[in-house]
Amino acid sequence: MFYFEKINGKTVMKSDFLAGVQHFFTTRDSVIKTKEVEFQKIADENKKMFCDVLNITPENFINPSQTHSSNVEIAKAGKKDYPECDGLILNNFEQAIFLNFADCTPVIFYDEKLNIGAVSHAGWRGTAGKICEITVKKMCDDFGSKPENIIAVIGPSISLCCFNVGEDVLNKLTSTVENSDGVFEKRNGEFFADLKEINRRQLLQSGVERIDVCPYCTVCDNDLFFSYRKENATTNRHSAVLKLNKV
Repeated sequence: MFYFEKINGKTVMKSDFLAGVQHFFTTRDSVIKTKEVEFQKIADENKKMFCDVLNITPENFINPSQTHSSNVEIAKAGKKDYPECDGLILNNFEQAIFLNFADCTPVIFYDEKLNIGAVSHAGWRGTAGKICEITVKKMCDDFGSKPENIIAVIGPSISLCCFNVGEDVLNKLTSTVENSDGVFEKRNGEFFADLKEINRRQLLQSGVERIDVCPYCTVCDNDLFFSYRKENATTNRHSAVLKLNKV
């Protein structure tokens, strides 16, 4: 279940599925990623504050260069740049990772047995490329994770109510799941897709069973989160943040 919490007076959202790891989704007032001048000061202040809270240096607060790919890499201590990358796996205690969103689907992964995690960016292209399945497979192949030990949390994104797509995009999305019933609707001749549900089903197909799905829509709940579609291609982003605890 998702819930809101204050960190130094700033609102973030968490999932009680991930009680064993430091994580949160930023909101409008806790923004750390923007290209807009009026938000830059607050974003810089928030980012510094979160570094202090997570007990890391700014150099160790890692964000890959997201390009709507299905590429997943492993965060490595001392390495800051991850080009053409939309998923990062974290297995060290020196770094925290964050990815940025404004309608696309954020997914946080955590293997509670091995104490490793990941964050992936599943827009429609990443979803069509099965980035969730790729992330799970890489955690299993590279670290020995077992899908049944992985928890997945699907964060705030554009929802079925608001995500209208062309038939070509819909076909690419529905082809990634074994059963497409209930992952789209047709209204007044237009198609609407449910990115959260498609990613949930991809996770189930990967063997992940413990999945928390955020009920918030970035368009409908635009007072809480940013929406690229509703806000005319805004560069403001909310972020999914992950930091491992030493055990």
